[in-house]
Amino acid sequence: MNLAKKFRLSLMMFLEFFVWGSWYVTMGTFLGANLMAKDQDISLAFSTQSFGAIIAPFIVGLIADRYFHAQRILGVIHLIGAGLMYLMYNSTDFAGFFPVLLAYMILFMPTLALVNSISFNQMTDPAKEFAAIRVWGTLGWISAGLLISLFAWDSQEGMDEGLLRNTWLMAGIASLALGFFSFSLPQTPPKANSGDKIRFSEIIGLDALSLLRNNNFAIFFISSILICIPLAFYYQNISPFMTEIGVENSTGKIALGQVSEVIFMLALPLFFTRFGIKKTLIAAMVAWAVRYLFFAFGNADENVWMLLVGILLHGICYDFFFVSGQIYTDSHAGAKFKSSAQGLITLATYGIGMLIGFWAAGLISNHYLDIAGNHDWKSIWLIPSGISVMVLVFFISLFKKEKVITPQ
Repeated sequence: MNLAKKFRLSLMMFLEFFVWGSWYVTMGTFLGANLMAKDQDISLAFSTQSFGAIIAPFIVGLIADRYFHAQRILGVIHLIGAGLMYLMYNSTDFAGFFPVLLAYMILFMPTLALVNSISFNQMTDPAKEFAAIRVWGTLGWISAGLLISLFAWDSQEGMDEGLLRNTWLMAGIASLALGFFSFSLPQTPPKANSGDKIRFSEIIGLDALSLLRNNNFAIFFISSILICIPLAFYYQNISPFMTEIGVENSTGKIALGQVSEVIFMLALPLFFTRFGIKKTLIAAMVAWAVRYLFFAFGNADENVWMLLVGILLHGICYDFFFVSGQIYTDSHAGAKFKSSAQGLITLATYGIGMLIGFWAAGLISNHYLDIAGNHDWKSIWLIPSGISVMVLVFFISLFKKEKVITPQ
């Protein structure tokens, strides 16, 4: 792949995740501060990601893969998305905000598969080339968080003035830029024959259910769903938590999680090869439990280091479980079920698992809310820590040691 293509694909990834990172981290804080949303409302808002993940295979499988060039549909989605972002920027209450967010996430979630498809279509050796392109997406997410803190939109003064609303405007401008830029991306024509028979089971990954006959894969599959419950607590609560306890430049500090994601992504192949799949997954689940303990006992003063370490553990939590899990799934699927197996795992985790997690996080956060509007964050964070420990015990007890042979 020549340098010009690498630059265009890298910029595509940067803008894709810049758009998402511009609003996703701070949405809980925005909803509480600007729209006076309750914990249940915030939970419902984050659940739109899961609804989008469930519906995404239909958009990609039924439309993008069969009728349109991937770069064109990516452009159209982001142009529409920019308009929806502007509507959310002007929202004055949650009732008007939520349906627009739901429509946006149903459109946005398929773009995560589309940018990968556009990238893979230009590569001769994705195993070696993709990481160098995908890392720019993480850098885009980090940049969005740093800008929010640089502009002080997430400061107490900024929130008092309603400046956190500007995150939607920033995301909308980036989405508009990516929308127009997408039409200049390398051609990625539809691969499926529009005359082929459409199989519902293949689109949502049900063809891969036969993999669950393998005991180890079944345990991994169940663990993947369960570990997404504490994961949802992090995404939904981290910004309101940091803001409520008075951490300065909280969004910029939260972006350190993506910095660690880059570092541990580079370390993953070595760890995976040296210690194997079981120990890699165990390390991730231990990190989940420890990070929530740090959040429970940390504060904005002398124990702020505990919060920062908890955030920096994100790289181990995410990369060692989800990225290694994708490799593990690919090794079991074989050529016949490659796409179906990845679709099934995505549907189970980002769809079912996180949907349950967002719902539970909303209920628990509301339960530990006092009449003055303050949360008992120690009690809240100890619950996902405990869930992580239970998933860890379940996994260690039933998953047998296994050598993973990655497909060539």
